[in-house]
Amino acid sequence: MADNSVVDARGLSCPIPVIRTKKALDAQPDKLVVLVDAQVQVENVTRMAKSKGYVVKEVKKEGDTFRILIVRGK
Repeated sequence: MADNSVVDARGLSCPIPVIRTKKALDAQPDKLVVLVDAQVQVENVTRMAKSKGYVVKEVKKEGDTFRILIVRGK
């Protein structure tokens, strides 16, 4: 997986955003951007990423979209 991977999970219901993010993280990228459109999805995705040893560097709201930047933990 490329270091600048993006998971676009906008419009999808939980748990699909978490499942797609987990699948992307299983490839052990250095950096992953996840796009979702609900606060609960932000919470679920960030919780799962942290449990896998990743660091959530940024959560940014851009219009109706939340952009989550996840990086590999050191």
